[in-house]
Amino acid sequence: MIELIVVMAVIGLLLSLAVPRHMDSLERGKAQVEAHDLAQMRKAIDQFYGDRGTYPNQLEDLVTYRYLRTIPVNPHTEVVDWVVVPPPGGQKGGVYDVRSSYTPSQPAVGEAAPADAEPAAPAPAASDAPQ
Repeated sequence: MIELIVVMAVIGLLLSLAVPRHMDSLERGKAQVEAHDLAQMRKAIDQFYGDRGTYPNQLEDLVTYRYLRTIPVNPHTEVVDWVVVPPPGGQKGGVYDVRSSYTPSQPAVGEAAPADAEPAAPAPAASDAPQ
């Protein structure tokens, strides 16, 4: 019986060392995939502009005109939710750049929001300040 408890303690210790490293490597992998996907979409937007003289109206135009096979899924949120940046003043089209909708402070897919997270308290008004 004691041997079983020792074995379980050793397994628990090894898992406590391995799991955080594994989770960190998953996050690094998602960040690399995100960077690659953004680079591919930006390259396709540039090619579209070079060929047609206008930016695409929406990301799906890159698929329609075969600049991309599909719009990639955001690896952090696991949905196609990229933020589209419109072209600067007066240029034709609707997609000048694209960026991720994910911010590291929000929980990724499958993660719960921290239970102790509370919204920030509003700053005191000037009339509330001690004099």
